[in-house]
Amino acid sequence: MHARARQTRLARAVVVAVTAIAAALLAAPDPAQAAPASLGSVVPVPVSVQPAAGVVHTIPAGATIQTQAGSTAATDVGNHLAALLRPATGYALPVTAASGTPTSGIALLLSGADPSVGSEGYQLDVTAALITIRAQTAAGLFHGVQTLRQLLPAAVEARTVQSGPWEVAGGRIIDFPRYGYRGAMLDVSRHFFGVDVVKRYLDEIAQYKVNVLHLHLSDDQGWRIVIDAWPRLAAYGGSTQVGGGAGGYYTKAQYSDLVAYAAARHITIVPEIDMPGHTNAALASYAELNCNNTAPPLYTGTAVGFSSLCVGKEVTYTFVQQVLAELAALTPGPYLHVGGDEASSTSDADYRTFMNRIQPYVTANGKTVMGWHQLGQADHSPGRIAQYWGTSTSDADLSAAVSKGAKVLMSPANKAYLDMKYTNQTPLGLTWAGLIEVQTAYNWDPATLLPGIPASAVIGVEAPLWSETITKLADIEFMAFPRLPALAELGWSPQSARNWDTFKVRLGAQGPRWTAQGINFYRSPQVPWATPPVTGRVEAESYTSQSGVQIVADAAANGGNRVGYIDNGDWIGFSGVNVSGKTGFTARISSGGTGGTIQIRANSATGTLLGSVAVASTGGWGVYADVTTSLSAGSGPLYLVFTGAGTGLFDIDSFALTGTANPPSRVEAESYTSQSGVQIVADAAANGGNRVGYIDNGDWIGFSGVNVSGKTGFTARISSGGTGGTIQIRANSATGTLLGSVAVASTGGWGVYADVTTSLSAGSGPLYLVFTGAGAGLFDVDSFALTP
Repeated sequence: MHARARQTRLARAVVVAVTAIAAALLAAPDPAQAAPASLGSVVPVPVSVQPAAGVVHTIPAGATIQTQAGSTAATDVGNHLAALLRPATGYALPVTAASGTPTSGIALLLSGADPSVGSEGYQLDVTAALITIRAQTAAGLFHGVQTLRQLLPAAVEARTVQSGPWEVAGGRIIDFPRYGYRGAMLDVSRHFFGVDVVKRYLDEIAQYKVNVLHLHLSDDQGWRIVIDAWPRLAAYGGSTQVGGGAGGYYTKAQYSDLVAYAAARHITIVPEIDMPGHTNAALASYAELNCNNTAPPLYTGTAVGFSSLCVGKEVTYTFVQQVLAELAALTPGPYLHVGGDEASSTSDADYRTFMNRIQPYVTANGKTVMGWHQLGQADHSPGRIAQYWGTSTSDADLSAAVSKGAKVLMSPANKAYLDMKYTNQTPLGLTWAGLIEVQTAYNWDPATLLPGIPASAVIGVEAPLWSETITKLADIEFMAFPRLPALAELGWSPQSARNWDTFKVRLGAQGPRWTAQGINFYRSPQVPWATPPVTGRVEAESYTSQSGVQIVADAAANGGNRVGYIDNGDWIGFSGVNVSGKTGFTARISSGGTGGTIQIRANSATGTLLGSVAVASTGGWGVYADVTTSLSAGSGPLYLVFTGAGTGLFDIDSFALTGTANPPSRVEAESYTSQSGVQIVADAAANGGNRVGYIDNGDWIGFSGVNVSGKTGFTARISSGGTGGTIQIRANSATGTLLGSVAVASTGGWGVYADVTTSLSAGSGPLYLVFTGAGAGLFDVDSFALTP
């Protein structure tokens, strides 16, 4: 049976909880450029959504951003929004203080929000004339801005001017977090990451309403923060890293800069000094911290559990007290993390002695103690937070901590550790806690994972990224995306609103957004990644599959990014680019390396070779040139394979295929770039494996890359186990010029397909299909074709 109850849309009075039925609704993808996304397509999924049928707000070139008069905090959020939107829109977007009640543009107000939003939530209202975000705090406004950002076309993330239009679907969202702590952790000790990399990661996690970044500042392999009382910690203990690289550390000014940068994004920095184990960098820096008064050599391996501060020496506690005092003075946030894990070289008695001594140092500096869950072996400290990183559903240390009054931060290694491989074939990461594909990262509940721990003890979730195999920003991004947004939804959204089948579609809609931002994400086969229609020159970073390459941000590249780090044998594939009828290939490339060859192939990276073109050094990575070759006949998806001697051959910015036009081809209905009301339905019998369904009267889909100019006929492949209805073919908008319509009768079942055809009158502009009929569950659309 095809479930035509439709999982009733949230066109009800605003509520403060979302039912499981509503969760299944919030699934419309946003693969688009310059087209409105469904209000329910956001990640994390909002608490309450009330769409306004037929209402679209288009941001005009003269729009202003009006903020709460007299509020510096609101103005800061307004400036943040303007900075996000200006590059792609090309609009000035001045930020001004609101005088009276705004009636047009974008308004950010610290008044009038629904009381349920609390300290971090927001209320977003979109009408044809005005976008209003209301909240009780600047943090709430900021989170509302992140939602607005996702409701705009993915092209808004580009750093160069795009064509627009900049449309937002009408309606209301009321949203607030499930947990107050929604964190990510970055290990800067095993491999060091500079200020710019950390800032980039802060920008990326802020999009998904993550509000804590936990920095793992010390370990056996490196000490990463200057401590004035113990200067060799950074100067010597920070001089190396895993594999023997140069390492590095943050000056106090740099650390303070990171804290301020995070705070501007409403993210709290939690610093960690791991002890009594994981301390070789400190022990190598100061002999007196060792029981034998002999400093060990610096360590560049990846073993754990072999180091320990000397618990019996008083200098150890002077050291800890001074380190924590200096760190607390630099850190305005409420927490200091003291580690406490894998202290295998410390006896149980010494561990308890050490932790009982140092916890009061934290509270004496006005901070709350955080530590890994082994901290439960020690006496309780008021407000203490135990971070669970185990892989089982029970833990004696954690239970002991909770019984003493501790709160729990959930980071189970087999679900939340971002350094675990996705699959055995993943080039980065470890496997000791298991493989973590996106569905594994998403499908668990922090409140019920550990049956012996009451839900009231859980304060939130954190996604740690340890850096044994992670050496650069692209590695961080590859391991975090798409799993970090999955875990962010666990922390923000109500459990009743979460559903894997709807989440994976919403997550797939983030793909074009990440591509526009230059995020090097893992294209999980579990996720139906949205790809915009291909027209003209193709951005190389819009690949749908790849091996070995990374995306490189470059303001001089078309779209602001290029594909780089190309070595011999790497390749990229484009499932939506067909080589049929193509006779030529031109690519825009740059090379500060040795150059190499681009092979143009059909169907796979080892498929039919259609042509190849040599790429010489252009004299630098930012110096571009075109290379061109002819192609032999072929058909099927395009693959570009790169060959050459060594590594770092060349980068590719974009390319174009030339030749005879392809015959009229079917367009997959689910490749829409804007929509209202519909959902994607998986069906193996549908072209492409999906069809557009749950169609009710007044729903519509739009295609920004499909122009009706010169088209005289329309044919659609449909199915219906419902009452049927009518497809209206319109130009430019869902209320634009009507070019034709065709009746759709019941086909006898949702899996039974038939074609319907009609002629079209002349028109021009993007295609919109509008659906009408009596009631709900009218019909489904699989694909269509326009004929000249």
